[in-house]
Amino acid sequence: QVQLVESGGGLVQAGGSLRLSCAASGRRVSSYAMGWFRQAPGKERQFVAAISSSGGITYYADSVKGRFTISRDNAKNTVYLQIDSLKPEDSAVYSCAAALAGWQSLAFRRETDYWGQGTQVTVSS
Repeated sequence: QVQLVESGGGLVQAGGSLRLSCAASGRRVSSYAMGWFRQAPGKERQFVAAISSSGGITYYADSVKGRFTISRDNAKNTVYLQIDSLKPEDSAVYSCAAALAGWQSLAFRRETDYWGQGTQVTVSS
């Protein structure tokens, strides 16, 4: 079993930045693709970004390209999401996920093996 715990969320003004972290425990996740999703109140969960197990491939939703950067440190068993130029519409609960089948499973099929509980990001205008 893998436990994923997100941190780094908070309240920030529009234009600001945040760095979210997703720490994995229970087993190494270096073989898993990792991703970030978000869900705003009353809306469906939305894919945000994914990274391959090696970190060599990253993929983003169009709505966040150029502002969000996903990265991972396999030695620390942790994945990050750097969020810059925050907008009020970025407000949501951000959750990380792990997929043994690869980053395409996260990005296109929304198939995951493990989910974290999420961290709230609120952007004020």
